[in-house]
Amino acid sequence: MEESAVAPGTRRPGGRTARTRAAVRDAVITGLAEHGYPALTVEYVAEHSGVHKTTLYRRWGNLEGLIADALDLAGEDGWSPPDTGSLEEDLRALAHEVVASFTDPAAAAAPTAFVAAAFQSDRAADALRAFYTTRFARCETLVERAVERGEAPAGIDAGALVRAVSAPLFFRLFVTREPVDAALADQSAVAALAAARAGAFNAPGETAPAPEPPASA
Repeated sequence: MEESAVAPGTRRPGGRTARTRAAVRDAVITGLAEHGYPALTVEYVAEHSGVHKTTLYRRWGNLEGLIADALDLAGEDGWSPPDTGSLEEDLRALAHEVVASFTDPAAAAAPTAFVAAAFQSDRAADALRAFYTTRFARCETLVERAVERGEAPAGIDAGALVRAVSAPLFFRLFVTREPVDAALADQSAVAALAAARAGAFNAPGETAPAPEPPASA
């Protein structure tokens, strides 16, 4: 019996179906990285995944469905935010992960390809937004731990804080196309932390925690 097309994220298949889905995702990523969204075709995905194109059309609908499901599959991983015991070090580690994910040749192909596709496809943009919404939601525990340690006020907007860490990096990566490195990652983390300590991300009526004393020379 043929499967009807389903929205990404509504099914968690296993066995051969999972292997098929993974093979299709790999082909989508390879095609995006090598040829870009405009040149990627269902035929390319079929050839490089070993899945017949009629199956691809039946299960994913079209190319945008393939891209959206590839992003959905990426969001099913077990990623969790850093837990160093310090808000500053957690934010630094988070920033370094962002830099590595877009500059490490072994890791950069997939995220770069998906961002590029999001600029040209509304459905890819929606899928990318959902992916990062999930990522930032997972980071709430990072901020919750900081609140428990007294490093951040109760009611702080966790999503705004972690977005502030990533925003300067994404701006350079995808708007000005400037290089990013570890030093910039540290700068972004420290700037976001300074803003948090100044109360920039506090809920109305919340006060910022007392600033930490400077380290002794």
